[in-house]
Amino acid sequence: MEEVRKYPGKLVFGLDIGTRSVVGTVGYKTGDQFYVVAQRILEHETRAMLDGQIHDIGRVSMTIMRVRTELEAAIGSKLDDVCIAAAGRVLKTVNVHAETAYEEERVITAEDIYALDSKGIEAAYEEFHREDTSGVTFYCVGYSVVRYYMNNYVIGNLESHKAREIGVDLIATFLPEDVVDGLYKAVEQAGLEVVNLTLEPIAAIQVAIPEMYRMLNIALVDVGAGTSDISITQGGSIVAYGMIPMAGDALTETVAQHCLVDFVTAEQIKRECGEKENIEYRDIMGLSQTITREELLEVVNPVVESMTSQVSDKIKELNGDKSVSAVFVVGGGGKIPGYTGKLAKRLGIPPERVALRGEEVMQKIQFLEKETKKDSLLVTPIGICLSFYEQSNSFVFVTFNNCRIKLYDTSRLAVVDAALQADFPNESLFPRRGAALHFTVDGKSRMIRGTLGEASVITVNGSPADIHTPIHGNDVIHVQESTAGADASLEINKLPEYNAVIRVEVNEKKVDLPKFASVNGQLQSGYYDIRENDRIEMLNFYTVRQIAEFMDVIIDEQMNIYVNNKLAGMDTRVYENFSVIWTMEQLRLSDVEQYAGSGAQAATYADLPDGDDEIGQMESRELNASEDTEHTLPGSMQGAGHLKQEVEADQGVILEIFVNGKPVALKGKPSYIFVDLFEFFDFDLSAQQGKSIVTKLNGRNAQYMEPLSPGDTIEIYWRDN
Repeated sequence: MEEVRKYPGKLVFGLDIGTRSVVGTVGYKTGDQFYVVAQRILEHETRAMLDGQIHDIGRVSMTIMRVRTELEAAIGSKLDDVCIAAAGRVLKTVNVHAETAYEEERVITAEDIYALDSKGIEAAYEEFHREDTSGVTFYCVGYSVVRYYMNNYVIGNLESHKAREIGVDLIATFLPEDVVDGLYKAVEQAGLEVVNLTLEPIAAIQVAIPEMYRMLNIALVDVGAGTSDISITQGGSIVAYGMIPMAGDALTETVAQHCLVDFVTAEQIKRECGEKENIEYRDIMGLSQTITREELLEVVNPVVESMTSQVSDKIKELNGDKSVSAVFVVGGGGKIPGYTGKLAKRLGIPPERVALRGEEVMQKIQFLEKETKKDSLLVTPIGICLSFYEQSNSFVFVTFNNCRIKLYDTSRLAVVDAALQADFPNESLFPRRGAALHFTVDGKSRMIRGTLGEASVITVNGSPADIHTPIHGNDVIHVQESTAGADASLEINKLPEYNAVIRVEVNEKKVDLPKFASVNGQLQSGYYDIRENDRIEMLNFYTVRQIAEFMDVIIDEQMNIYVNNKLAGMDTRVYENFSVIWTMEQLRLSDVEQYAGSGAQAATYADLPDGDDEIGQMESRELNASEDTEHTLPGSMQGAGHLKQEVEADQGVILEIFVNGKPVALKGKPSYIFVDLFEFFDFDLSAQQGKSIVTKLNGRNAQYMEPLSPGDTIEIYWRDN
């Protein structure tokens, strides 16, 4: 209650953790005035920071703790939350555009604007990660709105306007993880929690260049100890940021070398250069020395030339390869005599347009400690506090599987964001399949998927959650990895090409033969478990020899073998529904048909699969057998045979087949091939009724020149596609 009574506004604590010193500022804002309640400056006792990078976290943390303690004593209140800023070391920027459309026109609120900015930041992250190939993790440490759009027109402030579509152009700034982490760890070890992180040039511009001046093309140069941070304004917005890794420490090191003194003494000599004509000091030998201001400026002149040259080049690069109208300089490094003049010369602008900014830009800053001297050193520390009111672009910390991780706060964080930041494998969030099984069947590739496992088990603060559950600062997240399902497995008998048995007729008896397949050249039964990259060939036939072995029958060498009414051999293939006869007798065709029964009469060698290499051999074997039969049959049968041959020679063979389900008789030829059927079946090939003609023989694609057999089933029709 005491704090509210003493200070009308909420106190904001800002820390400028610089290369040479730590500046702590506590104040509050009322209207457009910012009141600095207390401010403390402590220099590092050692060079714990170099070029804006923390090298000794412990020592920097101790300095922060001392600043915090002194400020708490001055204001009479405990300080827990702090705003900080990062120097632009290894700074990278991304310019993006984001839009939000609504179903109907609505009044734009502050929340809508914040959501739009957040959308732009997310787009900047995506763009940055697409372009960055360094492999280093970067964080967005600040952003500036270049312009807003309302219904595709530029507008200064969206709030309270009615719009159906709003947009934003913004520039987001990124720094490496090690820079950001060093700052956070130093602050945490001092017992403070970061509530806002910004970039030093963003902070400085809050004070140094009021909004009314940002219509002009102006550069702000914050010359610190280790880095010179640069920002450019134009058209009412900040349009670019940059940095060079050279600033006041380069001057101090040159003084130390010339005067043979330690770094702290050299820093003091440099500061007195702007105030005294003759500077006295004691060198490392313990001898008293004096150096004039003119001599000292001559010593550091090459360094000042180099600094201003690099700053000038960077300003032109950021400003489209041209100079700016004016430059405001803040920070201690820019106070060295001659700096502003040399920078003006490098930029090609009048000397009066490059100036240090101090008290004159602090008209809206009130210091409650009257002894405080307003100068350029205080611009950035106060700007860090003011950035708290401008934007909330801080990080939040959560615990993910017992590890503390930092996330950029977009106000829409979810479990999946924490998982990604923690490098938790994406596949471990979702159910995983077991290994797939790859193999071939009759030369065609097959793949069987493994089964799905269990999804990951997620809790947030002990309560069940999923990957889309929102998360906030200090949440405790636990994710138990998803599991993988069983690897794919399959027996051969589960393949659609597999039938349990091959049914044939052997000497008028039905015989069921177990189906086999060839796997990598080896015969396997239907219970074989298929393995990765197996080559499977489905065997839909038995040889006569294999049938005899299965039936445990010995076929005498003197026996005659008939398959589907044709003379055959031990290696002849027998397919589904084929008939097999082995007998000591020599049978004529009519005798074989009568012996085999009606079930085998419709099955002929036309039932063989495409490309069966035994068809020709079997036909040749049949012709030879016919010639031999003529001489071995009894006389009466020989005469009948001659009579039949004479009739066939005169009248031709009558062949009955089925075309499109109807019986068709082919007459007048001793034998027939597929194309002969068009002489007996009415199918108009000239009247096109589709894109192509389909011709099938016994269920497979037919060849026009292949022979026909009794009982063949033929299909002929037009196909549209």
